[in-house]
Amino acid sequence: MKDLGARVAVSVVGFPAVLALLYVGGWALGVALAATALLGAGEVYRFAECRGVRPLSWLGMPAAAAVVLGATAVPDFVALSPWLLGGFFAFAMLALASALWVRGPGGGPLAAVSVTLFGVVYAGLPLAVLVLLHALPTQRGWGPLGPFPWGGLLVVALPLACTWIGDAAAYFAGTWWGKSRLFPSVSPGKSWVGAWAGVTGASLAAAGWWFAVGDLLPGSPLDAPATAAGVGAVLGVGAIVGDLSESLLKREAGVKDSGRLFPGHGGVLDRLDALVFTLPLAYALLWWLEVAA
Repeated sequence: MKDLGARVAVSVVGFPAVLALLYVGGWALGVALAATALLGAGEVYRFAECRGVRPLSWLGMPAAAAVVLGATAVPDFVALSPWLLGGFFAFAMLALASALWVRGPGGGPLAAVSVTLFGVVYAGLPLAVLVLLHALPTQRGWGPLGPFPWGGLLVVALPLACTWIGDAAAYFAGTWWGKSRLFPSVSPGKSWVGAWAGVTGASLAAAGWWFAVGDLLPGSPLDAPATAAGVGAVLGVGAIVGDLSESLLKREAGVKDSGRLFPGHGGVLDRLDALVFTLPLAYALLWWLEVAA
């Protein structure tokens, strides 16, 4: 009961704060997400440390934040891509050079550099994509003429709604009817019934999103509820894979939660687990639908 109270308290404070940041956007959102990426990368590195790997945390954590800040400064995928690619190449070289000096051949340099790079990608890129998603209405002209501060929030609400509603549907259906386990060695509580319910819930959430806000985003590629529902189904599958992937990392590290930042909720990665997949998938699907139209 105490844990439940902590979860509710964090949600009551956190949900309005997230909505406010998504409404304001810009650097307020970017800096908050950069701090989140920094903490998330730190949790990845702690997973590795539980298995005896010593990543270059002092290098990877600020790099994860820098990826998000770069997307905030250049919130367009085409314009950002060359800088991002060059930055990752430079970072990889810097990580190798750092391992040469501070690890040496006996300090596990390959594992240290690999995990350091993975932490930047896993914690930094999805939140950078959130910034790009938030900028889509402005970049692509979705919405009414003139200032429309709600546009970014409404677009980001699509993967958030699909992820959270799908997760809730999976939890309740799996609790009531789930018998056949999905991946018992990774997450014993997840069932096939829960997985199908999660995909269905995500699809219905996307269709509901379209009915609620579709008219507010004229010009977007989601021009029909069936299209939105199809996108939601794909996001539902991505959410399951993202959830299981984080469970896999925690299972290897031998920990229950990625951290203790949010009482009753765990760490940053426990909150981002499914979003690591659904945010990039949402951006890719919206981009592809617009190009294919």
